Amino acid sequence: MSQLVYSSKINKIRTFALLLIFAGILLMYGGLLTRKFEWLMLLFFVLGVLFVLFSCVVYLWIGMLSTKAVPITCPNCEKPTKMLGRVDACMHCKQPLTLDKKLEGEEFDEKYNKRRYNKEERKNRKK
Repeated sequence: MSQLVYSSKINKIRTFALLLIFAGILLMYGGLLTRKFEWLMLLFFVLGVLFVLFSCVVYLWIGMLSTKAVPITCPNCEKPTKMLGRVDACMHCKQPLTLDKKLEGEEFDEKYNKRRYNKEERKNRKK
């Protein structure tokens, strides 16, 4: 039986930013390969620089978001980790985590972090 492996939201966003840097560098390298067509080379260079700049913006954003994350100690590996939202995963051992007492014992699902789910839950509580 295969077990699902979860990833923390902070690590997912950092991975996305790293992929943007690699894509930007590859685009600029592609620009070097198209030296015969100056307009194409310039297009690849500009797109590559934009990808790298966008990755810097994403890194800045996740850094600011990381300062607002709740620091906790993982009960499984006992290492410090940060948690965003109602449910998240440990950065080290991928253990599903929650600080919400209502979600303890529930199956791990990232839908608990979505605004739509929270609105529906509030409506159901009022009824």
